[in-house]
Amino acid sequence: MARVSFCLVFSLCFLLLGFVNGANPNYKEALAKSILFFQGQRSGRLPPSQQITWRSISGLSDGMLGHVDLTGGYYDAGDNVKFNFPMAFTTTMLSWGTLEYGKKMGPELQNARAAIRWATDYLLKCARATPGRLYVGVGDPNADHKCWERPEDMDTVRSVYFVSPSNPGSDVAGETAAALAAASMVFRKADPAYSKLLLSTAKDVLQFAVQHQGAYSDSLGSAVCPFYCSYSGYKDELLWGAAWLFRATNQMSYYNLLKSLGADDQPDLFSWDNKYAGAHVLLSRRAVLNNDKNFEQYKVEAENFMCKILPNSPSSSTKYTQGGLMYKLPQSNLQYVTSISFLLTTYAKYMKATKHTFNCGSLLVTPNSLLYVAKRQVDYILGVNPIQMSYMVGFGPHFPKRIHHRGSSLPSKASHPQAIGCDGGFQPFYYSPNPNPNILVGAIVGGPNESDGFPDDRSDYSHSEPATYINAAIVGPLAYFAGSLIR
Repeated sequence: MARVSFCLVFSLCFLLLGFVNGANPNYKEALAKSILFFQGQRSGRLPPSQQITWRSISGLSDGMLGHVDLTGGYYDAGDNVKFNFPMAFTTTMLSWGTLEYGKKMGPELQNARAAIRWATDYLLKCARATPGRLYVGVGDPNADHKCWERPEDMDTVRSVYFVSPSNPGSDVAGETAAALAAASMVFRKADPAYSKLLLSTAKDVLQFAVQHQGAYSDSLGSAVCPFYCSYSGYKDELLWGAAWLFRATNQMSYYNLLKSLGADDQPDLFSWDNKYAGAHVLLSRRAVLNNDKNFEQYKVEAENFMCKILPNSPSSSTKYTQGGLMYKLPQSNLQYVTSISFLLTTYAKYMKATKHTFNCGSLLVTPNSLLYVAKRQVDYILGVNPIQMSYMVGFGPHFPKRIHHRGSSLPSKASHPQAIGCDGGFQPFYYSPNPNPNILVGAIVGGPNESDGFPDDRSDYSHSEPATYINAAIVGPLAYFAGSLIR
């Protein structure tokens, strides 16, 4: 009866709004485009296989100020800075999605691996260039954010930032270790030598994070704040890094590290900053699939998290818009929607494998309970919403045309070979009411407001800016729904 009430209550609101009257979105197309997006964020020398052709080479001197090679990697969002903290999280989530759902990706599996490798090649440089240092970013964000110029033209200072024993950064180091460890599993069969390099580097980076504890926000200040401050502290990244290294190695030393970190916070979100919920779901896998009692606490914490998300759970702390979208925070809300949808889908996958259920108070939760909510979020993003707007650029008939993204909003080098300087992009491009000249296919923007409205305004970055970590988290759910719909 509880299961019936769950589906009934949540589906009724959608039926009343008239959204459940058509076919499912084309998840395979959305999956392909969600991965293609990463090509538009590439820094460095682009390969012949580059499909987003309005982008060209950029950042070839990155690292020069520190006498190291830090070319490559991704620009995090609509700017031209390489922030390793969100980039590493992006890499971890792409890798996790590929590990869980690679068999459902079909021809996109190779593209997902290429997207991961573009990041890990760069992260390896950051971890291995100088003994005792982990490089964590390139480009002065304060200078960059005063400009509106293409990455191909950028002339702001490409400052090099690192953490070290005397200026620690356990958060960014823990996340980097997680990314390298997760990716090592992706390449274990496809490229064993590369996989071993990733794993050995991950071990070194996590050891550095544990031995020299401290927040990178304290060490680097305005180079990372307010852009990507570590608001949740660094213990969640130590947990996350240890969890990934345990999954990659099965070594007891990482299990012991997990236990030594003690009791965890139990938030009701999951993001580039706060990894607790992700770590709990990742670690719960042993308890749900293998009935390993040593991991029972993580199963309990994972299920407590789900109970905070489900809309008619007695312990729910999650708001939903009238149109059915999970609404966590005003700025770039879809980052939380995609990340939480990933956890819902993945925990449901574990539950399905063992016919596991659990309760939120009197509410019986089945795998389909979680999948139903995750699918509703994915469908909303793809256009099943009150204004029928797809929040994935280039997907469906209506999508954001004026995204807050320098490369997309400025003419390409091919159409405008002359350099556009720091101030040159504001007039006539940034302030133009016209659509962006270049379509950043697959980009998911920050999303609608709490009233399901979306102004499609280039200057409204909290709603119109895409980011790598928004996209990285939806790849897994898209692969799942492309391969198997809820019956």
